[in-house]
Amino acid sequence: MSSTQLADRLEAVAAELRAYPTPTDALRLLQGLSNAIDAEKVVLVAEVDEHRDFEAEGCSSLKNWLRDQLHLDGRQAGQLVRSGRTLRDMPDLESLAVEGAVSLDHVDAFTYAAKHIDPMVVEQCMNPLLDLATHAAPTTVRQAVKKLRATAHPDELDEAWIKGMDRHDLKVSVVGDGVAVTGFLPFDTGTKLKTVLQSLSAPTCAEDDRPVSIRRVTALDALLSSVLDSGLPQDKGVRPHVDLTVDLSRLAHNPETATAELAGFGTIGPTQLQQMLCDADLTPILTAGRHAVLDVGRTHRLATPHQRKAVVNRQGGTCAGPGCHGPVVHVHHVEYWSDGGPTDLANLIGLCPRCHSAVHQGFFTIDPDTHQTHRTLRTQRTSTRRARAG
Repeated sequence: MSSTQLADRLEAVAAELRAYPTPTDALRLLQGLSNAIDAEKVVLVAEVDEHRDFEAEGCSSLKNWLRDQLHLDGRQAGQLVRSGRTLRDMPDLESLAVEGAVSLDHVDAFTYAAKHIDPMVVEQCMNPLLDLATHAAPTTVRQAVKKLRATAHPDELDEAWIKGMDRHDLKVSVVGDGVAVTGFLPFDTGTKLKTVLQSLSAPTCAEDDRPVSIRRVTALDALLSSVLDSGLPQDKGVRPHVDLTVDLSRLAHNPETATAELAGFGTIGPTQLQQMLCDADLTPILTAGRHAVLDVGRTHRLATPHQRKAVVNRQGGTCAGPGCHGPVVHVHHVEYWSDGGPTDLANLIGLCPRCHSAVHQGFFTIDPDTHQTHRTLRTQRTSTRRARAG
């Protein structure tokens, strides 16, 4: 369509609008005209590119000129440039664009097809794709193009899957006043997560007007709570928990101003503390002195659930082995039970499986008073093993 033809069409549409059509008819007219105008922009941009007219106005590239003179963002400028090449190579699509039957977002789907699918395959499927473009949304056309690509080039799907393995990651980081979750999941894992969150975040009733973002976060919390309630194998039958350290005397004296330390995050305020305490199972953990519940002497060989929680809390959830940052899995007697050591909090220390094996093999020792660990020289380890063997 030439500029003159577009001007004639503008006048024709203006005349139809002055005839007061129904709102639905008016919208159809305007959308078709908008598409036609966008197609004319593409033609003109291609001419500017061909004759390098942007250089005469002091711009180093066509996209810079579009941003500077038409105040377009990078996405809009790129779309105009890409669409010019696509319409030049696909005359039937160009005709539909000039008529206003398809938008530039539809054209983008064909640009994707030209880039990722064998030209002969695209040519064979052109008529069905053009028909779809005149009756469906751009996203539907793009989905059809992607499906065509998958059918025509199935090996590329496996290549993308293998390439994506290098990007698999999941990070949970404390940022400012919350926790940021970032990462890249494989297709199967991501689909599982999306399916579960969609199910759990659905509105609970007709009156549920919570924003979808709130419902998603609530759904994730419900998912994590269900896992924690079931317990994890490495916790030896103790349900996983979050450590929340509270000064009980301050909480009892003035609960409206009491704060707490949330493990892995930091200090939380009184309102959040009250909410967490409302739903929590409380385990008292003594931070100084002794407590009868946490000291069972020789009546029990294995650490009690309360003792395990106390040890994990005392060590910040980290193995006490020298230089180790693994999780606490085993609660170890500093003075061995077989040597008469009691199952008291002062005689218990948390270790990961590897460090637990290392201390029994004599690779390091534990100070019974300070619980500090010290690496053992090879000769000392040999002597220790011989002495214990004897």
